[in-house]
Amino acid sequence: MIGPAVAASDELVPAGEPWMGTLRRGQKFRIVDVEGNQAVDTLFYNADDTAEHYSAQNTIQAQQRIYLTAGTVLLSNRGQPMLRIVEDTCGRHDTLGGACSSESNTVRYALGKRYMHSCRDSFLLALARHRGPSEVGMTKRDLPSNINFFMNVPVTPAGQLRFADGISAAGRHVDLLALMDTLVLISNCPQLNNPCNAYDPTPIRVMTWDPA
Repeated sequence: MIGPAVAASDELVPAGEPWMGTLRRGQKFRIVDVEGNQAVDTLFYNADDTAEHYSAQNTIQAQQRIYLTAGTVLLSNRGQPMLRIVEDTCGRHDTLGGACSSESNTVRYALGKRYMHSCRDSFLLALARHRGPSEVGMTKRDLPSNINFFMNVPVTPAGQLRFADGISAAGRHVDLLALMDTLVLISNCPQLNNPCNAYDPTPIRVMTWDPA
């Protein structure tokens, strides 16, 4: 039975902070939206060869839908299955909105927002802090399109993306099963300019279980 008492790891990621860790094939990984409406920008890499990474394009094409939920298999840029979403109490997750950056903050909001902390900053900070054999040499050039767990980005009839209030709530979670050894890179989004986290970044919880 999955629960905190039997988790191999259980960590709280503070609001706006990055997290990085490795899953072994067969392990389950849970992301918990602790207080609700918090966007969790996430990237996945082959832990043994980080040139292979999550591909939004391949995943969307394979499942024929733009939102992720239970049953979705996340595919790599080489077309290989990386993880499968095995449980989802939120309902859907965005794979189009991308990660906020100093450039997007400037263009979308105001010139003065350029220096606000962003998810790309968090990704790069995590890479700088966590240098293992598979991460040596990883830079911003190694940041592909990411998943935004718990984030609500509707597509309008005109084909535009809109950042809207979240559909998640406190305690909702998503569980993923690792289908290969996987490096996980998370930015617990610090965004204050749109409702992706109710203008108030909050902590998330990440937990890992070994195969039964």
